[in-house]
Amino acid sequence: MNMKRNQWLLMLAVAATLSGPAVAQTPAETTAPGGNSTTVHLIRLLVEQGVITDAQANALLQQAQREAQAASQPRPEPDVREGDVRVPYIPEVVRDEIREEVKEDVMAQAKAENWAAPNTFPDWVSRVKVFGDVRVRNESRFFSGDNSDEIIDFQKLNDDGPYDVNEDSVTYLPPLMNTREDRENLLRIRARFGLEAALSENWSTGVRLATGSSNGPVSTTQTLGGGLSKKDIWLDRAWISWRPGNWNFTAGRAENPFVSTDILYSGDLNFDGVSARFSGLSFSNSGSFFGTLGAFPLQYSDDDWPSNSRDKGKSEDRWLLGAQVGANWEFKNQSRFQAAVAYYDFDNLRGQRSSECFLYQVGPPCDTDWSVPAFMQKGNTVFLLRDIQLDPSDPAHTPLPQYVGLASKFQLFDLNVRWDTTLFNGYKLQLAGNYIYNHGYDEQEMWQNAEGQLANNFNVNTGEIESGRDAWMVHAAFGSSLDLKRRGDWMTFLGYKYIKPDALPDAYNDSSFHLGGTNAKGYYLGAAYALNERLYFQGRWMSSEEVYGPPLSIDILQLELNARF
Repeated sequence: MNMKRNQWLLMLAVAATLSGPAVAQTPAETTAPGGNSTTVHLIRLLVEQGVITDAQANALLQQAQREAQAASQPRPEPDVREGDVRVPYIPEVVRDEIREEVKEDVMAQAKAENWAAPNTFPDWVSRVKVFGDVRVRNESRFFSGDNSDEIIDFQKLNDDGPYDVNEDSVTYLPPLMNTREDRENLLRIRARFGLEAALSENWSTGVRLATGSSNGPVSTTQTLGGGLSKKDIWLDRAWISWRPGNWNFTAGRAENPFVSTDILYSGDLNFDGVSARFSGLSFSNSGSFFGTLGAFPLQYSDDDWPSNSRDKGKSEDRWLLGAQVGANWEFKNQSRFQAAVAYYDFDNLRGQRSSECFLYQVGPPCDTDWSVPAFMQKGNTVFLLRDIQLDPSDPAHTPLPQYVGLASKFQLFDLNVRWDTTLFNGYKLQLAGNYIYNHGYDEQEMWQNAEGQLANNFNVNTGEIESGRDAWMVHAAFGSSLDLKRRGDWMTFLGYKYIKPDALPDAYNDSSFHLGGTNAKGYYLGAAYALNERLYFQGRWMSSEEVYGPPLSIDILQLELNARF
């Protein structure tokens, strides 16, 4: 559209030049190949841009020559009749100034938009889009003095382990979480920078880099300090997409392709694998369907495991398989309703109890060490993976070095609904809800698979598992705008979350609420204000506590400045 508009501007400029009395130019100036005529230059520019052909250009020049010759002949005074309007004569100097101003404006725009000289910039410049954002956050964490001080950090236990669980032989405590000592005014940053390139009409590719204190999947935030050391940069995304019609096929590491909330998937979470999305399939004047299919590897088996044995373990890959279908309804009063239901199968994610292993004989590792989770936050029920046999010579003091694995299966049904509408004076309102049900949760099966060796979420007095299979949240936002894209835009929001321990994997949800994971309930509220179209301030308060088990109350205050480009 810009090219056509600019070409029409050129043609109008030529028309303006030709429309004045031709005495402003001599025939020689009009037709001379190397003359300095504005008309000649503009006509040549039209030829170079492909707006007119050489034949059409010659015709324009000949027309200008004929009009110049006709204008040079003396003309009789026209008869003046009643009602005639006399147009003042525009001096030649003024006409020349108008032509030059039009020419300068058109040429300036042509150069700025790279269509007057299309070979000035490389081709890739017009096909590449740069995007990114920077966030600076001040975060304070407040813990209740009544919290339990014996909550084990199972992720760290696995990372540093195995850990000896025999109280008669171990000489140190397992890694424990900080649950009582406040941490105030942690200055933290997040920086992300990406490139997206169009390869053809339907193909594109892109990469994004991001900060992060580790290679964990749920956060790209990094705490400052550390002796003023430089900060880490990770490959956050790398993908190729194909968009034929209403479909979008993506392969690589890309953004979350599903409609979801951070109760299940963190906003910083990206997905490794392949996905296929469709949208825009209308079923009424106001409604349309959309859907997504995806397969994402969570963890591959180690090809060389166990390294000190000729017999290698079989393939035990773990996958996330997901399918979602939903619908959008658009209404005349600028309202929109969306509903989506999804099914996620976290295949082979549950841990496996090992066969008998004789570690006191310095034998190979136990045969299900592969089922250690790649990443955990906290909340899921875990159990001791190894079936370690006691040393007959000293059974009481036999070391029992253990890893832990997830006790439950995770086969999730996920329902999301959202209502967006415009109220009085153009104010925006959004209401949303999310419900998750873990069909794979079965307490009897968990107990049998763990052979009774549960490490948490178990009441020793009643002999019962203290967990559950469902989670839900509600969210409301109100303001002048919910996207904060104009100076002065503002919004407020609040919500409530309730997440039972085994309603979903604790590895992938928001890392701020309850400092990540499951077995949490509580509220959050906040507000944001746009300083300009690319910069906004946000404050958020979150208050949460445990659903089951030892007391763990955590309050979080976040004040942050967000810039985007």
